[in-house]
Amino acid sequence: METQGSDIFIHDNQYRLIMVFYSPGRTTSYPEIPPSNGIRYHYLGGGDEVGNVGCVFEDKNGTRMLLDYGLAPTDPPKYPREAPDIKDAVITHSHIDHLGMAPWLCSNHRTRLHGTPLTSKISHMMWNDCYKVSRLEGYPLAWDKRDIDIATSSWHTHQFGEKWEKDSWKLKLTKAGHIPGAAMLNVETDTHKLLFTGDFDTRDSPLVSGAKPEKCDVLFVEGTYGGRDHPSKEETIQAFIDRILEVTQRGGTALIPAFANGRTQDIVMTLHKHLPELDVHVDGMGKSVARLQMEHPESLRDPQALEDAWKWCRRVSSKSDKKKALDADCIVSTSGMMDGGPSIWYLNRLRMDPRNAILLTGYQASGSGGRMLLDEGHVPIWDKRTPIDLEVSQFSFSTHAGHSDIVEFAEKCQAETVVIYHTDPNYARPPLVEELESKGHIVHTPINGESKILE
Repeated sequence: METQGSDIFIHDNQYRLIMVFYSPGRTTSYPEIPPSNGIRYHYLGGGDEVGNVGCVFEDKNGTRMLLDYGLAPTDPPKYPREAPDIKDAVITHSHIDHLGMAPWLCSNHRTRLHGTPLTSKISHMMWNDCYKVSRLEGYPLAWDKRDIDIATSSWHTHQFGEKWEKDSWKLKLTKAGHIPGAAMLNVETDTHKLLFTGDFDTRDSPLVSGAKPEKCDVLFVEGTYGGRDHPSKEETIQAFIDRILEVTQRGGTALIPAFANGRTQDIVMTLHKHLPELDVHVDGMGKSVARLQMEHPESLRDPQALEDAWKWCRRVSSKSDKKKALDADCIVSTSGMMDGGPSIWYLNRLRMDPRNAILLTGYQASGSGGRMLLDEGHVPIWDKRTPIDLEVSQFSFSTHAGHSDIVEFAEKCQAETVVIYHTDPNYARPPLVEELESKGHIVHTPINGESKILE
């Protein structure tokens, strides 16, 4: 047995993780007594790492909330430290690294979950998928399937711009860009005005409009892309289109692995706009996510554009549909990191024809099938290490703010203090700290498990 923070891991004889658990209320490292003044913030995860997010903030009166509670879907997964007794948590959006541990919260602390209606609707699907993957991969979860129902019934939803209160605090969600339903959290306490970005992007995407700055005293900002600016979206789209045409004109099929929640829909909308003459088939969980997105037009930049693109593409819904898709120009399918899902089924059948190609559209985490493909030319297909001789291209369709976007956003928010989280502490955060300090901001660099006070 070994311990890591407040997480307890048990290994079998082959050193494979098989279990993780917390002891509710006894293994949390969060201080029991409220701060004597100001606002305390304390990262359970995501403070000095990407993903795995959970941040407790509390005032001297003992009013406290939790921002997100996720897990990092790495290999093996990473879990945040145990949350203290929390009655209210705000979930900024429906990606697993921000809500993956919420079922544990709701089951053990009867926590109320706050978020947008679309985030609440998609959450059940994401938790079910997380549970399914954990069982297939043999990785531990601190919650079981029964806890999903408890979490699903714990939602208190808020429309963008709607104000609500917790004790003396005044709260509001505003659009964060990133994906449909993603929200920034505005909190007015007795002493400070706080803005938490969650995952955000100031640029428009096919699906959503970019985040708009709001005046605040303290800005908690994600720094995923610190030190890096994105290439021009127009250049990326053109390169993507050119690559697809190159593949299809030689008689091949472009396999496009895409994340279910946001990326699949962005890619289909891009193909519909720029290559309407192509035969495009869509498979995987992204189909269900798109249906929910279309039921919440308030979360979309152009609801009609998504509806038109979705009617245009061919949705795979049967075994015979899958076989027909093998002759398509493009197949857009989960999983985006090629860790199982229909994309592996298609890859196994397309890999023998060199006219076909793989077009990766997102980040490929260490240990993922997509990362192995890029680095080693192999992908695990049903537990067998399989060489892939197809051409592979990778395109940046990120919906996180880039370095310059973050700096400009902080300036426009007129934030005296900036707390940089959800970032690599060695490479991404230092250049952000340097530039933000040069602009006159006081910059905090949180560490998981350590409390800081905003005076």
